[in-house]
Amino acid sequence: MAAVRESDGAGHARYTYRLRVSATAREALLAEWGRCRWVWNECVARSKKAHTDAEECGPARLDRLLTRARAITPWLAAGASVPQQQLIRDFGKSRAKALKDIKDRLPARQRAGMPGYKKKHEADPSLNYTRHGFRLKDGRLHLAGGITLTVVWSRELPAEPSSVRVYRDSVGDWYASFVVPARVEPLPESGRALGVDWGVKEIATTTSDAHDLPHAEHGKKAKGKLSRYDRMMARRKPKKGQAASKGYRQAKKWRAKTYQKIARQRQDAARKWAKKVVRDHDAIAVEDFRPKFLAKTSMARKAADAAIGATKKALIEMGRKHGRDVRLVHPAHTTMDCGRCGARTKHALPLSERTYTCTACGMVSPRDKNSARVMLVRAGLAPAGVEGVRPPGALLQEAA
Repeated sequence: MAAVRESDGAGHARYTYRLRVSATAREALLAEWGRCRWVWNECVARSKKAHTDAEECGPARLDRLLTRARAITPWLAAGASVPQQQLIRDFGKSRAKALKDIKDRLPARQRAGMPGYKKKHEADPSLNYTRHGFRLKDGRLHLAGGITLTVVWSRELPAEPSSVRVYRDSVGDWYASFVVPARVEPLPESGRALGVDWGVKEIATTTSDAHDLPHAEHGKKAKGKLSRYDRMMARRKPKKGQAASKGYRQAKKWRAKTYQKIARQRQDAARKWAKKVVRDHDAIAVEDFRPKFLAKTSMARKAADAAIGATKKALIEMGRKHGRDVRLVHPAHTTMDCGRCGARTKHALPLSERTYTCTACGMVSPRDKNSARVMLVRAGLAPAGVEGVRPPGALLQEAA
């Protein structure tokens, strides 16, 4: 797997690399994860008791409990303290977020759930190490506790990493995700602006025909394989209380690998398209579309296969990486406004009507193309021509 760069929006980026793990290293990692999982479950139990007793249960108190537990438990003390302490930090953040959502009285469907127990055969291992818990030497990753891992360096790290997360995915492959300071890599100016409207028939419709992103339907193409594996699992599903058979586990792994391939295909297509858009345009007006509501419509399956959220995220990250001006536009009434004169229709257009006709200026345009042009107008980047070419210096104006 090639290195993957992901931005966290706070001046840092993650670079993920595949790991080659020996049998000895795998055994050590799983033993380390067993200790960390025990620490997490103990934090869950302590926090529930503190809630019942109306006491505080922050990371500082849990740290003190961990120190005492390591002093009297040789099995726990045999592992490195860094990943155990980082797990307490993660638990504290998860619990604080859940309590904040409750305090803010968010609807139940929007709240972050309270952290629960991690079951042995269901939770995938994930170990976090700060700068004092790992080092890179001779191209290998050395973790606290004497664990040495071989990293598949598909490309060099751009800077010294501040932390690393070692984890195993659902397929069984191991990865190392390094956090490094994000660096802006500016591209030559093009003097062009682009409007982007999200959809289902085409994932992205833009003001430039050359930059539209068609729906590749990766999930639909793999539907036959997935259905076959689902049937295999259904036939071999173990009864309650019985261990899964080898055939069931194999079918489950094949199914997970197929889903992983689909996700990587979507990710690859999104990043390639985002790089092309960012390379050719200085400013981009993007519909701030949240596709969650589509899960309750008849377009749910096709919308999920389109991966609009992942494509939008890839475009924003690519724009941040190369210092481009990416402006998010509120999607309200974008299908009702005219991209030329700004007039608004009296009634919302049904989805079956794919051509927009303005009653004020007489403009006739494909519905999605008109919406993409509205994005530019609302962002203050209305182009002089269809392709989004702007007069010199026009991109300096602020969004409306």
